[in-house]
Amino acid sequence: MSDEQKKKIFPKTFLTGCDEKTEWQLPLFLKHFRKHKHETKLVIADFGMSTRMARTMEASEEVQAIMHMSADVPEKGWFYKPMSMFHCPAIQTVWIDTDCIIHENIDDIFDKLKANKLNMVEDRPWTQRRRETWYNSGVVGIIHKPDILKKWVAAVRTSQTVGDQEVLHSILNPITQMTHINPLPNEYNVLRLQTESDGYKGKIKVMHWTGEKGNEQLRSMMND
Repeated sequence: MSDEQKKKIFPKTFLTGCDEKTEWQLPLFLKHFRKHKHETKLVIADFGMSTRMARTMEASEEVQAIMHMSADVPEKGWFYKPMSMFHCPAIQTVWIDTDCIIHENIDDIFDKLKANKLNMVEDRPWTQRRRETWYNSGVVGIIHKPDILKKWVAAVRTSQTVGDQEVLHSILNPITQMTHINPLPNEYNVLRLQTESDGYKGKIKVMHWTGEKGNEQLRSMMND
C-alpha cells in the first residue's frame, strides 16, 4: 500500500487476502466479484503473493488498494486474516476468504453489520458435529475495530491452535459469543458441507468451497 493509500480511509470495503500458495484462487474470486457489479470495491491483503499476481491485482478496476503484510510469521499464514482486518483502512470492512464464490451482489451485507461485534455466519456443520455453537470465519464483517477483534489478533499471534476460527472459538464461551458476535443470515456464507451432506436448500449469496474437495471444485470451475 502506498503512502497516499495509507492516509485514505474508505467508508466501506470488501477485504480478502492470500499468499503465493493460495493466490491461484484469486482470479476466480475476482471474476465472480466483478460479475455482480459491486459498488463497494476490494482491498487485497498481500500475505506473500507473487510479484506477478500482485501487479495483476493492482491493475484491476475492482481493487482499490493492495495491503502488504509483514512476513514475520510465515509458519502461521492464517494469522494474517484478523491482523489484516485490524489494519484495513476502512470504517466498515467485510472479509471474504478466497475460496468463496460470490453468486450475486452482496453490497447489502453492510446494512446487516452491528458495531462492537464480529458479524459472522454460524458454522452449522461444526455446530452439529461438536454440539456447541461455532461461527465460520470465511466471511467476517466489522465496523471500526471492535475490542473482540483486538483480542482475536493477540490470541492468534500466540496460539498453537490449528486456525483462526479455532482460536476465536477458544477465547469465547456461550455468553461472550452473544456479546461479541452478531449472527448473519446463512446465505452470506453457505459451506460446502451444507450442500453436500446437510441438504441445504436455502438462498446462496456466497458459496464457501472449504477443504481439499472445495479446492477441486474451484479448479474445475477454472477449467470450464
